[in-house]
Amino acid sequence: MIDGAFVGLVLGLGLLAIWWSLWEQEGSAVRRGRIGEVLDRLRDDLVVVGLGTVPPIAVPLLSAGLGLVVAAALWAVSGAVVPSVTIGTASSGLPVLLLRSAARRRATALREVWPEAVDHINSAIRAGLSLPEALVQLSRKGPEQLRPAFTEFGRDYQASGDFAASLDRLKVRLADPVGDRIVEALRITRDVGGTDLGALLRTLSAFLREDARTRSEIEARQSWTVNAARLALVAPWLVLALMATRPEAAQAYDSSAGLVMILGGAVVSVIAYRVMLVIARLPQDERVLR
Repeated sequence: MIDGAFVGLVLGLGLLAIWWSLWEQEGSAVRRGRIGEVLDRLRDDLVVVGLGTVPPIAVPLLSAGLGLVVAAALWAVSGAVVPSVTIGTASSGLPVLLLRSAARRRATALREVWPEAVDHINSAIRAGLSLPEALVQLSRKGPEQLRPAFTEFGRDYQASGDFAASLDRLKVRLADPVGDRIVEALRITRDVGGTDLGALLRTLSAFLREDARTRSEIEARQSWTVNAARLALVAPWLVLALMATRPEAAQAYDSSAGLVMILGGAVVSVIAYRVMLVIARLPQDERVLR
């Protein structure tokens, strides 16, 4: 009976993954309420880490596949359904967590180099270069992290001559809130003209430097607390995963009481983790100028 329930669960999760994949239409963005917001966030994270060609729907499918593989492997070893499904469900979140962690590190690195990029643009304009030329020269003299995106911008602009469309594609490649603001400021300056571009760029550079310095100080002070809290959250589940590899230990949790205990621990863990995130979270820039 337990084996049949496990097979039914695996089949149901597989059908759910197939149904979810049908939401993504070829060449179009998914914008259906909460699902659209999640996929947009995953798309930005993939672009930031250099995987822009990977469709965002692949991430939840990979998560579901990983969870099924882990659950099936533990079930084959231990024969206990409850611990196997629990560990499989928990491990299914690893791809998303790793992706967002990598995207967060990349965004932090970009936040450090944007002031230098703005200074380069300001210097190029003061030297007499046009605005498109000032952006193109970032592909050669700008920060290393930004050179690929501005190299593609230069190719786009040389091929089409359409500055506005090239800026739109640049925003997609950067997928960065700071980059969005800089691009829109340059677009407005290009469209309506004005003599305050130099002052605007200097002010923006100073603001970005101050923001990066303040965030770095706060994150350095609270990093040890956050890491300790994460370790305390993960440790019990690592112990459960190790116990699930031993059939005699896993069978102790393969009961109604074991299910209640595991679910209770999961609820407490999720609540504690969310509270920790709320306490430690810093205001994050959102992409409002897509």
